[in-house]
Amino acid sequence: MIRVLLADDQQLVRAGFRALLDAQPDIEVAGEAADGAEALRLVRALRPDIALMDIRMPGLDGLAATRAITGDAALTSVKVVMLTTFDLDEYVFEAIRSGACGFLVKDTEPEELLRAVRAVVAGEALLSPGVTRRLIAEFAARSKAPAAAAGLERLTDREREVMALVGMGMSNEEIARRLVVSPLTAKTHVSRTMIKLGARDRAQLVVLAYESGLVRPGWLG
Repeated sequence: MIRVLLADDQQLVRAGFRALLDAQPDIEVAGEAADGAEALRLVRALRPDIALMDIRMPGLDGLAATRAITGDAALTSVKVVMLTTFDLDEYVFEAIRSGACGFLVKDTEPEELLRAVRAVVAGEALLSPGVTRRLIAEFAARSKAPAAAAGLERLTDREREVMALVGMGMSNEEIARRLVVSPLTAKTHVSRTMIKLGARDRAQLVVLAYESGLVRPGWLG
């Protein structure tokens, strides 16, 4: 059973999400929070598999709550997905850097929401290649001079190559075609790279690729 925490200051939004999620045989809503402080308290108490976190909430906002969750070694099993009103909210980039696994717009189709919840808990990438490329573009616009990422020297040449392709927004299938390997082999390379660099998820691997200078703005298509 996938246990979900809903954090949004709008009761109607929470009610809608709860009705959809609780209707699934493999998903249950473990709790609800109306602000970031309550969300953080409930995450610590309930240890849900995933927290759907609104970015803008009174008091402690979703970004601060996410940083607290992802920075707590005792909560590494909790995945955070940010909820936003717009397709590329001005705070989404910061949310990814804060440790969120990805983001969803609040008016996403029900089937997409359910797929996303299951995918994140299964350890898959929530961000589509298209969304990843837009996050890259946002990072490129804000980035300063790249600094070496800790652990990059531990990567093999092939893992560096794969990391660069992830940073360019490619899916495992696209990487497999580029390198002429199987999708499973591509997925294995991505997983090993994440483990070596201590990246929580694919989104953070994209950020590391840019911060290390492995991928540069000029590569954007």
